[in-house]
Amino acid sequence: MVKEVELDAKAQKPVLIVVMGVCGTGKSTLGGALAEALSMPLIEGDEMHTKAAVAKMASGQPLTDIDREPWLQLIRTTAEHMSVEQSHDPSKSVDIRRGVIVTCSALKRYYRDILRGTYVPPNGVPNHLEPPELDRLPTYFVYIKGERQLLLDRMEKRKGHYMKASMLDSQLAILESPEGEDGVVVVSSEDSTEEQMHMALGELKTLAGIV
Repeated sequence: MVKEVELDAKAQKPVLIVVMGVCGTGKSTLGGALAEALSMPLIEGDEMHTKAAVAKMASGQPLTDIDREPWLQLIRTTAEHMSVEQSHDPSKSVDIRRGVIVTCSALKRYYRDILRGTYVPPNGVPNHLEPPELDRLPTYFVYIKGERQLLLDRMEKRKGHYMKASMLDSQLAILESPEGEDGVVVVSSEDSTEEQMHMALGELKTLAGIV
């Protein structure tokens, strides 16, 4: 059981924390641990793909930018709506930081800008959702960095996941590392979840007011 993290009651603005990295880095595991520790809801980005996108990846075809743009926009706007709902939830303590944890590969800089709300692609916003509002939900990234062989070994051991091990190289080929970007924490896929948590929460304390 992850020990709950105390939060600065003065830091009332909700935040979006995106746990990112290529397939096999352990985004779901770390994202779930952070969501539990911070008492925030978790959005699994993979679960928001369309059936067509899942089928495409399952067949071994990597997604294109056109495939990903509306998916990333949907994640961003969904997180914004969830954070607004939290502000109207009487069961949500004022002493608990509002926000959302998301797991998402976020491979390119402009993908991350869509998640930040700073870039709206031409084919992005679904008709039933409003455009993103940057000030509503400041965004931070926890990047899980990993070496190819370790990730490949992990993926080959996974059973029943639509993302095949052969897709790893396609993701590594287009990955634009977020290292050096504002609001980014870097952890190693070789570390345990507890070690990753310690590093991530320590950095997020400075970036987002998590204490």
